Amino acid sequence: MTGFGNSKGHFQGKEIVIEIRCVNSKVNDFRLKIPNSYRQKELDLRKILNDKVIRGKMDLTITVDNTGGEEEFSLNRKLFMAFYDQIKSLSGDIDLSSSDILNAILKFPNVIVSQDTLISVEEYNYTVDLMEEAIEKLNDFRSIEGTIIANDMALRIESIQDHLKKIEIDDPNRTVLLKEKLLKSLNANFDGENIDRNRFEQELLYYLERLDITEEKVRLKQHCDYFLDELRKEGIIKSRKLNFISQEIGREINTLGSKAQYSPIQKLVVSMKDDLEKIKEQMANVL
Repeated sequence: MTGFGNSKGHFQGKEIVIEIRCVNSKVNDFRLKIPNSYRQKELDLRKILNDKVIRGKMDLTITVDNTGGEEEFSLNRKLFMAFYDQIKSLSGDIDLSSSDILNAILKFPNVIVSQDTLISVEEYNYTVDLMEEAIEKLNDFRSIEGTIIANDMALRIESIQDHLKKIEIDDPNRTVLLKEKLLKSLNANFDGENIDRNRFEQELLYYLERLDITEEKVRLKQHCDYFLDELRKEGIIKSRKLNFISQEIGREINTLGSKAQYSPIQKLVVSMKDDLEKIKEQMANVL
């Protein structure tokens, strides 16, 4: 599920901004963009995310800006001058301007250094509080989206149930039509021949039993009720169970379609399949 959460605060002349962006994923996948001074706490930050956020591909960004006090970065003058003297000695052989030398040296490692290589315990604890605030906003965001998706899936299941009621109304007509169709075919192919009516009725009953959809209708109704019951239960992780139930719903709908042999019911089955496909699409976006 998608989500966004952020928080901002000030600590000893520093502005700390935290943003968390999340998209759906089968497992927890974290990407952290944090200042170098926070690197020693990266594992702790990942653990907090893993404990408080359920499944998702997340980008955590922590930005720290100095709004007062000492500068966060400084120039390593000794190292700078060492590079400068060596490059300057080559200037007789290579046409280099002072600006070219300056730009090149500033790109060398360790020329510009951070004065604070480690954050204090107080700053870390303050950052964790901000991070938990951002996580709470993220989870609230996802919860709202989850409610919208759940309502949509409930409407789709109710639509399937409405189609099932129509199938139950049409089923007696289907049975009558199948009997008439079989009798008409029998008369057309064996007109004038001596037909054992008792044998014909036995075969007819056997054929109609194979095309009977009573069990499928009962099971489909049970699966739909079960789906709605699970959807309305208190809890967070539901997608796996709902996915299993939706597969069972699909099996019963497919069997109805293959047994129906009756156009009005087959049209209703197509609509039921369409609703189920939309449920499966939504299922990919929930926990």
